[in-house]
Amino acid sequence: MADIHNFTLNFGPQHPAAHGVLRLVLEMDGEVIQKADPHIGLLHRGTEKLAESKPFNQSIGYMDRLDYVSMMCNEHAYVMAIEKLLGIKVPERAQYIRVMFDEITRILNHLMWLGAHGLDIGAMTVFLYAFREREDLMDCYEAVSGTRMHATYYRPGGVYRDLPDTMPKYQPSKWRSQADVDRLNERRRGSMLDFIDDFCARFPANVDEYETLLTDNRIWKQRTVNIGVVSPERALQLGFTGAMLRGSGIEWDLRKKQPYEVYDRMDFDIPVGVNGDCYDRYLVRIEEMRQSNRIVKQCVDWLRANPGPVMLEDHKVSAPKREEMKGDMESLIHHFKLFTEGYCVPAGETYAAVEAPKGEFGIYLVSDGANKPYRVKCRAPGFAHLASLEEMVQGHLLADVVAVIGTQDIVFGEVDR
Repeated sequence: MADIHNFTLNFGPQHPAAHGVLRLVLEMDGEVIQKADPHIGLLHRGTEKLAESKPFNQSIGYMDRLDYVSMMCNEHAYVMAIEKLLGIKVPERAQYIRVMFDEITRILNHLMWLGAHGLDIGAMTVFLYAFREREDLMDCYEAVSGTRMHATYYRPGGVYRDLPDTMPKYQPSKWRSQADVDRLNERRRGSMLDFIDDFCARFPANVDEYETLLTDNRIWKQRTVNIGVVSPERALQLGFTGAMLRGSGIEWDLRKKQPYEVYDRMDFDIPVGVNGDCYDRYLVRIEEMRQSNRIVKQCVDWLRANPGPVMLEDHKVSAPKREEMKGDMESLIHHFKLFTEGYCVPAGETYAAVEAPKGEFGIYLVSDGANKPYRVKCRAPGFAHLASLEEMVQGHLLADVVAVIGTQDIVFGEVDR
């Protein structure tokens, strides 16, 4: 007779701690994991194939929707790949704006990760704290692009537009008195750079709050210390990048090792772990938020002092200004042609990668000289991390599966593409 302790358990795809539509088939010996088989493909949207049927500049918005917590970083890799094939250099101010928003996006991602990971393993309050700060940064997304998430703000040749001189303000309503509105608008009186500067000044104290709740909390440590340990050698073999690799003690960060845009001018540190467990990866991401805040502050200071163009003045890739279109039929036609037919990109192949919040996000792009890509391939960090799930959970308890999925910071949009 079979041992009654052995059974197969479905984890997901509707499990709230599966971080998307992950289905795990777990072979259990009582409460202990013997084998974990991740099943993917339940979210497949054919992003790479869709991108091959559209002009280059019409697929930027698809990139936002891959890792939908790291929106602008995904765009960044894609537009950098197009720029490499076109052989164009982005204006300096646009480079600083991109770096600033990459780091704002990193903070957004890590706040989402921290809140969700906390909820997964029993810490409720940190979720509410993290979303309080996310709200301010989401307002920055909305102020530059008109949308809170899928911005399509980066464009080949620069960014969609310069930073606004004012921030959107709250309005009185039957739920909100004038006094409340005045208090909420206190930080929104100046420009967007003033608003971000104010955020940078108070954010380190917010991170201290998260650490007060978690770092020495004995329940948090019981759920994360010595769980999902990955050695430095194994992390390299498994293709880990980002905090998963640095948590195992390997100091690898594309912003330092293969700098792009103006990262080589930024002063920041790369945090690394010691034990390669869930707790170390938590500490690495916490410190990354502090370092990102430093980078954002440096960009704010530079952008204040250095006005200039934010888009290449090359009408092959940039649209004519609105004023030009009002009186010039040729500019109007060019505008429509640019956004409907796009532009032809010289034949060739390239790979562009960014240090996205979850790890190395890369775009392999092949052009045959037409106005749409011949081939687009995304290198998503979460895919490689998910492949390691089985060996990270073997011998652990069922509850630890949730901690390991959380520490991998998986988002299924990029895993399933």
